[in-house]
Amino acid sequence: MSEPLVLRDDKDGVCTLTLNRPDKRNAINRELFREFRAHIRDIEEGVGDAGLVVITGAGEHFCAGHDLKSPPHADALGWLRQEMLIVERLTKLRQPVIAKVRGTCYTGGLELALAADFILCGTSARFADTHGKWGLVPGWGLSQRLPRRVGQAKALEMMLTCQPYAGEDAAAMGLANYCVADEALDAKVAELAALILGNSRHSNAENKRLIYDTDGMAIAAGLNHELMRNAGFDPAMRKKGEPIAAAKKAG
Repeated sequence: MSEPLVLRDDKDGVCTLTLNRPDKRNAINRELFREFRAHIRDIEEGVGDAGLVVITGAGEHFCAGHDLKSPPHADALGWLRQEMLIVERLTKLRQPVIAKVRGTCYTGGLELALAADFILCGTSARFADTHGKWGLVPGWGLSQRLPRRVGQAKALEMMLTCQPYAGEDAAAMGLANYCVADEALDAKVAELAALILGNSRHSNAENKRLIYDTDGMAIAAGLNHELMRNAGFDPAMRKKGEPIAAAKKAG
């Protein structure tokens, strides 16, 4: 039996999904994407009770993008829509998502990383959008998410030159949140995950929703949205605070 193309590991509230085609620099084909979709569905449905998701690649690379050697789908546009929806579902997970990047993070791989809430990379990381080298255009959200991270001018530079950017450059331009030595990357991801998981899952999910739901709104509309769509107090935290409140009242 062949090894899964996407591996899942759960530990201490962190669900790690690993793209598992290291001999192909984890290039994405239909089979890998189907497995990835199944894992996203499981996370949405609460399988494993994940509080945070990490996306990474097996071996020395994150993801080289779409496998251009894989046979085309009979309904290319329909399949592209499915892929875009899965990437969008990754962004809309209630759980915070971290992309952990070493080595190649090109084109479709970059689009996948951009769908995460945080990008943490090692110094070996190389980020590039090479759609233009192949006569292609983005289909998984790069044209929208990249300029929101790095600004319109830098996004155009990346998209029109198709040149790679080192991890340090990615952090300097705001594409990556942090760039550290490769050997320190696992610890840096674990540190950020622990800080996030130390807070209310309810608040994490609702804060994430508010940020994304109001993206592009005028400030007045955003403030109204925050007020009208307020999800209220975390029930678990309310129970946690009741003994303290009772003690204060008794004192």
